[in-house]
Amino acid sequence: MVHCGLVGGQRVTDLVSVGVLASWLSRDAVDEAVVAAGRQVRRRGGSLPPHVTAYLVIAMALFPDSDYEDVAARLAGGLEGLGCWLPGWEPTSGGITRARRRLGPEPLEALFAQVAVPVAELDTPGAFLGPWRLMSIDGMEWDVPDTPANREAFGDARGAFPRARVVTVGECGSHAHVLAAIGGTAAGKGGGEQGLARRLYPRLEEGWLLLADRGFYCFADWCAAAGTGADLLWRVRENTRLPPLEPLPDGSYRSVLIDPRVVSGPRREGLIAAARAGQELDQGTARHVRVIEYDVRDREGSGQHERIVLATTITGWRDAPAPALAGAYHQRWEHEGGNGQLKTTLRGPGRILRSKSPDMARQEIWGYLLAHYGLCALACAAATAAGIDPDRVKYKRTLQMVRRAVGPAFPP
Repeated sequence: MVHCGLVGGQRVTDLVSVGVLASWLSRDAVDEAVVAAGRQVRRRGGSLPPHVTAYLVIAMALFPDSDYEDVAARLAGGLEGLGCWLPGWEPTSGGITRARRRLGPEPLEALFAQVAVPVAELDTPGAFLGPWRLMSIDGMEWDVPDTPANREAFGDARGAFPRARVVTVGECGSHAHVLAAIGGTAAGKGGGEQGLARRLYPRLEEGWLLLADRGFYCFADWCAAAGTGADLLWRVRENTRLPPLEPLPDGSYRSVLIDPRVVSGPRREGLIAAARAGQELDQGTARHVRVIEYDVRDREGSGQHERIVLATTITGWRDAPAPALAGAYHQRWEHEGGNGQLKTTLRGPGRILRSKSPDMARQEIWGYLLAHYGLCALACAAATAAGIDPDRVKYKRTLQMVRRAVGPAFPP
């Protein structure tokens, strides 16, 4: 709840009720992110301090149909009945807009980096392959208002509106996004899926098995991602040069990825010979991999077979046999499901973001990512406790419950 004026020794808006959001997004976490971004309050008496504004931005994602005043009223609801509503604090659209500008996107980005961690437990169904936590990387686009500033920042869109692009690393079992980068739809605007993904690879963790579609593969990016200690299971294009070095009992084969600048000749043949002999390779030039190939029949409903070629850093076939890896790769579609939850169920189909400036659009997207993360964390915890796959917990139902729970009973 929001305490207006001085109530019980606390200043205006010192407490904000955000319902179940407070169970995973603490006031301390918000304050730390605000300080880290240098947005802490420098004067007293402001009606909307930074931590309150941060909660408002996240609540905007929960209530995309509501205007600023209505979102604030939902967070501050019930104050008159509690005897702590003073007429001196009446949040207006203009005041909230100014508070959002003062806050900027950086505290929300820092907050996401702080709180967004994988939430599945070892006993969460569908979250692990042996010792590996199943993670995936993918991108999505967001329509933003057609203003000169947004077009300049994000680039011209193919449709009627400029589009921001977001690339995330998500947990397959819970659909929770845990890493994210925001840019434009064109590489020259700080966007492009591969360019945004490169911001995320250094933050991968050991114990993760990162799944990626063929659009993300290039040799340099493979090296960057594998160099973190995370394991990779990436689809590559059928024409990727993967010399078979040794067939393995599970139907996969050992191979080597070689820097494409080493096109042919004695140097390339020498690298292949060294890989075949199991020798240590120059990691900047060549990498040991294992390859799984299989056909998917009539995948597009055209009667045609589609060839899937997967490369993985897990070179021991006993550790993860080919059928298990092929099945795990198709968990990548869970990321598509998470994107759909975020853009269609939470935001609403075809909805354009509110923000007319690039910084506010980025801030708004971070708010959506934080709200979605909290919903996924809640659903995953409930599913794990019940011993069921989180996919069986309906996201829309979870969202409805959280929207109803936002009220004065859960102060952070």
